[in-house]
Amino acid sequence: MKKEYDLIVIGGGAAGLTASGIGASLGAKTLMVEKNKLGGDCTWYGCVPSKVMLHQAKKSSMGASVPFKEVSEKLDSIRKDIYEEADHPDKFRAMGIDVVEGSASFMDPYTIQIEKSGSELREVTGRFIIIATGSQAFVPPIPGVDKTPYLTNHTLFDLKDLPASMVIVGGGPIGTEMAQAFQRLGTKVSVVDMGDRILPKDPSEMTDILKKKLEMEGVEFHLGVSVDSVEGDGSRVRVVISGKEGSGKTGSGQSGTGTNDGKSKVLEAEKLLLATGRRVQLEGLNLEAAGVNYTRKGITVNDACRTSKRHIYAIGDVAGRFQFTHMSEHMAKIAAMNALLKVPMKIDSKHVPWVTYTDPEVAHVGATRSDLEQKQTRFEVYRFPYSMIDRAITDEETEGWIHVYAKKMSGRILGADIVGAHAGELISQYALAMKNGVSLKKMADTIYPYPSYALGARRAADQWYIKNQSLSLVKWIRRLFRYRGALPDLSDPDRII
Repeated sequence: MKKEYDLIVIGGGAAGLTASGIGASLGAKTLMVEKNKLGGDCTWYGCVPSKVMLHQAKKSSMGASVPFKEVSEKLDSIRKDIYEEADHPDKFRAMGIDVVEGSASFMDPYTIQIEKSGSELREVTGRFIIIATGSQAFVPPIPGVDKTPYLTNHTLFDLKDLPASMVIVGGGPIGTEMAQAFQRLGTKVSVVDMGDRILPKDPSEMTDILKKKLEMEGVEFHLGVSVDSVEGDGSRVRVVISGKEGSGKTGSGQSGTGTNDGKSKVLEAEKLLLATGRRVQLEGLNLEAAGVNYTRKGITVNDACRTSKRHIYAIGDVAGRFQFTHMSEHMAKIAAMNALLKVPMKIDSKHVPWVTYTDPEVAHVGATRSDLEQKQTRFEVYRFPYSMIDRAITDEETEGWIHVYAKKMSGRILGADIVGAHAGELISQYALAMKNGVSLKKMADTIYPYPSYALGARRAADQWYIKNQSLSLVKWIRRLFRYRGALPDLSDPDRII
């Protein structure tokens, strides 16, 4: 039976928008189904509003008085502008894509049912189907949470009044970014996490610099503890924590005082934000009818983004592999090209960058140092401090480091970590180099503009030359050319020039 569409995309977030656009550009008759507004979490509840808030909060930290009403209005304005300019259904209809609002569920491997407004039903068939339903905030089963008002990233950016105090459960990227933003805007913030440090996927030598900065700004940390219970109403919440705190400090602010109850401690605040991770959005899809395998972590896919059914693909957060907008777009390209052009492309999981957009930023790409050490990979660490980047000095942004992990002889880059101003931009230098086989030697030999932050990436690459300097070679050169200078001191393996 001839299918109504060449491609059906379920979900209109970053992954779905990209997949639909590629489908239309390749001449495929494409349908995109989204139950809410196009743009997904990135536009409405994640990347965009969080960065707007961080930007407004930075203005406040620099001495400008930024009323929260203005912050809220700016959030709404920018989200709407991006929606109108990039995500509005008419933009995609103009590309030839059919856009339907509704909830999609499988009836069989090639047929989906779309429910609109709770009653109207429509059945459509497709040769290829891409699932891109994303994820949503995970709410842990904390005693009392079902009776206590709380915020997640889905409700946080709808606040119209600045809370006087806030307890944030979760020391990952969302919790850390919002801790700094609200603290700078005037909220007294406490961060609670069961781990003994923030941003556990990043190296401690990087995250410790950020944590110290946040503490200086007034954020209180209670790390290495468990949340035993929460209770409260719309104006006050009590969070009971217990355990031996591995780090952090407790002050006398509204959110960090409370009382001690034996081994437990009570934190009180006006608002509670749960930043405890994400869970995939599978509800209502009826994947069993399609014969698509999945677990609670997400839909099972191979490196081509193909599910257990050859014509059905899953991309973005719902596939359970990566929870980054840029990886959602990458997976959309992989799936669409495999499905529609039969081009055998695979997910690039070796060069995945991520950034936490705090001040300073924390960024990573490629293999982590701990992974390399666990696999007993032979590598060198090439380091360069922000205190020796002239542009950072002129901007008074000298707190930070660049660490690059690479092979000693070839200079092949295996991974990199950066903490400091514009780390998210600098990490892209290494992502590009790794993807295209550009070694540290080639980076070091490239002309970068002065003074720039990007020059810091090249200066870190320069250290490959420094570490590979040979005293015997220098001696030979001195004899050959009859040079009279002193021999360099190569005794310090961590020297930086």
